[in-house]
Amino acid sequence: MAGLYSSSRPSSSSSSSSSASQQTFTSRLLFLLTVLPLTLACFAFVLQWRGGLNDPISRWSPDRLEFPGMGTQGSSARVGRVSDSSCADILGRSRIPAFPYYKDWKLDYGSDLRPKICITTSTSAGLEQILPWIFYHKVIGVSTFFLFVEGKASSPNVSKVLESIPGVKLIYRTKELEEQQAKSRIWNETWLANFFFKPCNYELFVKQSLNMEMAIVMARDDRVDWIIHLDTDELIHPAGSREYSLRQLLSDVPGNVDMVIFPNYESSVERHDIKEPFSEVSMFKKNYDHLPKDVYFGNYKEATRGNPNYFLTYGNGKSAARIQDHLRPNGAHRWHNYMKAPNEFKLEEAAVLHYTYPKFSDLTSRRDRCGCKPTKEDVKRCFMLEFDRAAFIIASTATEEEMLQWYQERVVWTDKALNLKLMRKGILTRIYAPMAIIQGLRESGVFVDVIQSAHETMSKDTLLSSVESNNSSKVDNSKIVSSRKIGNIEESQATARRILEITDKVFNDSAIPPLSPPGMDDSQIEIYISTNTQ
Repeated sequence: MAGLYSSSRPSSSSSSSSSASQQTFTSRLLFLLTVLPLTLACFAFVLQWRGGLNDPISRWSPDRLEFPGMGTQGSSARVGRVSDSSCADILGRSRIPAFPYYKDWKLDYGSDLRPKICITTSTSAGLEQILPWIFYHKVIGVSTFFLFVEGKASSPNVSKVLESIPGVKLIYRTKELEEQQAKSRIWNETWLANFFFKPCNYELFVKQSLNMEMAIVMARDDRVDWIIHLDTDELIHPAGSREYSLRQLLSDVPGNVDMVIFPNYESSVERHDIKEPFSEVSMFKKNYDHLPKDVYFGNYKEATRGNPNYFLTYGNGKSAARIQDHLRPNGAHRWHNYMKAPNEFKLEEAAVLHYTYPKFSDLTSRRDRCGCKPTKEDVKRCFMLEFDRAAFIIASTATEEEMLQWYQERVVWTDKALNLKLMRKGILTRIYAPMAIIQGLRESGVFVDVIQSAHETMSKDTLLSSVESNNSSKVDNSKIVSSRKIGNIEESQATARRILEITDKVFNDSAIPPLSPPGMDDSQIEIYISTNTQ
């Protein structure tokens, strides 16, 4: 027993030593695990206190106006300076936390990406409408913009901002530009003749066509592959493409297709107090081309709601044309070719989102742009579509209260039960992608930054001098397209007549105006419904 006892003592001593060593190791490990995080926390605190580190949690706080992707220097000064602008409330950042992705507001894709797409427009809008329109289309793949500007869009404060955006080229409506366009071959041809020398919408239609003719030449010089004419109240909706990309959509178009048609969807506003349509409107009425015919005609009366047609305004969409020889406009909605009938293709999913009368103020703004008398006969000289005529008469003759009531009944979709029914039928649809993109651009500070960047390069003296030399600078911009390229200035009258004879005989297609969707009178609707319910 003594032997056994004595032999077991070394073993017990060894076990005690091992246990003590393990406890020491554990204690040191716990100490390191405690000290290390504290050290790192202290280090981070020192860096932040000295201004070397930005805490993302504090930056996303609702109490701050700063979000990821925004500069840290002069933030308050920038917001304060831009707040003087009339578009600040719309284009400024909100106080709601967001996760924006558009850190580089320039979105300058370069010229190596194909296909290269340009959009041309004629506009007199302000920055609150043009900036979201430009940058939304930059996000989906448009690299070049030709803006024919007048009115508010051509003012120094607005044009300076627009000219600072990569890929944007401004052409001002000057006397020199009008003289240049007066020599266009279009005046010697017949396809646009029905619109000549008429006021308001007809005059705009001719002006757009002349601008589109110049844009084709500029697009060729810039090695553009596709050109689209779009108004600044319209957004391309590239549904059906991977990554919501217009560039991807057009790259998949077969090479033998000359023109791609985007059917238009029309906005269906649900309130009368919309301020920023691109960010507040998500409900749209689908085009006739994207609906089963029995659904369209079977619900025509409910979808029209007492208006002259299924859509308030046009229903024949917009188009993109491949840049090629002899390309010409065919009115604001289509393109054509002097030497052949274009091979066109209508898209089955993609569309143009047309924000039609989305603001109550649109009633009076259209009234103020036209000098026609508010009578049923006289408005036909100014407007091509019935709803535009009715809106002009109401805006010219009714009180503010009567106008609002008319707007609520004819434009605003307040009947939720009807909205739900037409949504289930597929006539109405929700589209959120443009809203999300533009909201992301806003929260990233894109619009505020582009305005601030332009103002920083324009001192008070520069601003005064730019106002004084505005006319001379506009002359230079209006001469982007040489007289030779317009087509008729250097040609003899005999050559012009010979070309005219050829095109008249072979491809004498009249310009396509804004057209209403297919319509039915009450008796036809009743016959159609009764036939399909038997």
